[in-house]
Amino acid sequence: MATMNPIQFIQQVRAEVAKVVWPTRREVLLTTVMVFIMAALTAVFFALVDLGIRGGLQLILGIFG
Repeated sequence: MATMNPIQFIQQVRAEVAKVVWPTRREVLLTTVMVFIMAALTAVFFALVDLGIRGGLQLILGIFG
């Protein structure tokens, strides 16, 4: 591994960071809201699936139990 001058390293890091396209505050807010909405929808979906499986098992066990 080649050794690098610390000053060169910092200059290269700053040059790379300058290339980054940072999201706007609005983009961050919208994506955060979308993540919360998708998490809530996923939680509701799995809750309904859980209720369905539980109901089906209770029905089956009630018939054969």
